[in-house]
Amino acid sequence: MIHTMTEHFASQGETTHFGYRDVPEAAKASLVGRVFDSVAPRYDLMNDLMSLGIHRLWKNTLIEVLSPRPEMALLDVGGGTGDLALRFLKRNGGRVTVVDINEGMLAQGRDRALDQGVLNGVTWVRGDAENLPIEEASADAFTIAFCIRNVTHIERALAEARRVLKPGGRFLCLEFSKVTIPSLKQLYDAYSFGVLPLLGGCIAGDREAYEYLAESIRRFPDQQAFAGMINDAGLSQTQVRNLSGGIVALHSAWRT
Repeated sequence: MIHTMTEHFASQGETTHFGYRDVPEAAKASLVGRVFDSVAPRYDLMNDLMSLGIHRLWKNTLIEVLSPRPEMALLDVGGGTGDLALRFLKRNGGRVTVVDINEGMLAQGRDRALDQGVLNGVTWVRGDAENLPIEEASADAFTIAFCIRNVTHIERALAEARRVLKPGGRFLCLEFSKVTIPSLKQLYDAYSFGVLPLLGGCIAGDREAYEYLAESIRRFPDQQAFAGMINDAGLSQTQVRNLSGGIVALHSAWRT
């Protein structure tokens, strides 16, 4: 399926990476969309299995750093299943808008919110991280977790983050990064390229999607390179916090 779509776009424009393959830029959004359409029904279960539940601690750390307040308006981009949004509301956050390009992921989030009795305070919007359907300077905080490595133009997504933040607004990005402990890196690589696709095939029914996810992590800029991109987008006071030996990094910055 992925190879067929790549061939369809083969003659169109500049190229970018999709995992370890170079693909036309025009194809990437469709290819990534296909991945998340496939895994949406089992996405949260797979997150628990892949990380042994540690992704919950990573997300809790982001929320603790954010320090939600009743008057805070949060924009959560790529958070379709509602993991961060519902945590924000439970910590007395004000209102949250969840933007995700994938309707299947948004459907999972809406269902989860209803299951938890959350009827107010959250809005679900289909939209592209590179061209957000959100007013300029309208958000007190912008969060993006395990999403930005999947966009075609990271710099455009970062520019959009700055655009929609109010002056003094907070930017927080949680993303897989570069492991900083050599012995852990060897183990992590073996797990990512061996166990992870096997779990994807058995649990989510799509081994290829999880091969892509493992490859996309390796193609994402390291901690300092990504911090530089955040600064280049016009955000300031950028800080990096490594979690779990650098498996994940939390980048923080401000709109001044």
